[in-house]
Formats: sequence, C-alpha cells, structure tokens
Amino acid sequence: MSGPLTKDDFAACIAGAAAAIRTHCEELSALDSVGGDGDHGATMLRIMERLSASFGGAADFQTAMHEAGWAVLGVDGGASGAVFGSFFLGMAEAVNRPLDAPALASAFEAGLAAVCRQTKAQPGDKTALDALVPAVHAARAAADAGRSVESALEAAAGAARQGAESTRNLIARHGRAKYAGERTRGHCDPGAVSTAFLFEGFRGASIHAKGEAEHA
Repeated sequence: MSGPLTKDDFAACIAGAAAAIRTHCEELSALDSVGGDGDHGATMLRIMERLSASFGGAADFQTAMHEAGWAVLGVDGGASGAVFGSFFLGMAEAVNRPLDAPALASAFEAGLAAVCRQTKAQPGDKTALDALVPAVHAARAAADAGRSVESALEAAAGAARQGAESTRNLIARHGRAKYAGERTRGHCDPGAVSTAFLFEGFRGASIHAKGEAEHA
C-alpha cells in the first residue's frame, strides 16, 4: 500500500483482521470463559464474517463502511456486536474519500466517539476500550507527527496490544464479567484482546499490500 487508504485497501485490512481473529478464536473463547459464556471467539468470527461479506458490495467507501457497521450490529452474543458495529458506523460518518493518515485518525476518532455514546464503560474497566482508546490516540499522534498511513496503523496496533495486555491485572468493572470480580484478575479481557487482533490484522494487511506495491 502506498498513499491514502482506499476502499479496496480497507477491504484487505478487514480480511487481515478476519484472518487474525480466525487464528486466535480458541484463545478468545478461553479468555471469555473466565467471566463470560466462553463464546467470544465464536462471536468475533461471526462479526468478521459479516464485516467481510458486507463491506465489498457498495461502490463508495462511506456506504461500504456504513453497511458493514449495520451488519455487525446485528450479530448476537454479548456486547461485541454493538461495540464493533458502532465503531464502524462512527467511522462511516468521517469517511468520504481515500484516507491519508490524518483522515484515518479522524475516522478512528469518530468510531471511538460512537462507541462511547453506546457504553458507560471507561478505560480501566477491563473492556475493549482499554485497547481501543490507546489505539485511536496512537493513530492520531502518528498522523500529527506527519507519519504515513502504514505507520499510523502500526502505532495503533502496538498501542492496542499494550492496552490489551494492561487488562491482565485489572478487575472487571463493567458488563457480565464484573460479577466474576477478583477471578478476572490475571487474565486479559477478551474484548480488549480481540480489539488488538483487529488492529494487528489491519497493520499486517497494510504492510503486505505495501510490499506488493514496492515489488510490482
């Protein structure tokens, strides 16, 4: 990938994220078994299937993102469909052209704002926000520093992974997992981990696409 992120580029990012979730499905479900039903991996697979199937149909970037968000909102299985559906619907409001790094950061920020309107969870509550918030902030910092789209995605992926890992020593304070209390300490939050895999998939796909472009 070189230059701004197009709709086709983002479709490749979604495919990369889907592959990452597929590879780590059992890990996600095992993490969810600590404070939930143990089905988070299966839920994330359904989310990525809906996302992949719905994104490619529309002709323009904004409509594709909007349709993908609505498709994900329809996935049952806890709060994940609402969180990720809201994120992509929020991004759709800021996507009206190929995304350079500042525009990508703005789209991520719009997605995060949409998620925050749907939940009372805060960073530190041991939820997906513990990975999502630092990822979005890292993308903005990279963009403001004049870095490329690929660098912004790399920064977001690294921050999401650090955020997910930070949940290991937290006690869940939101959602169903909060009823497990102290038992959740010592285990990363599955929603935060799946968010990290999402951004790592985005990053991996962007690097692969860039490499192909350089060798074309």
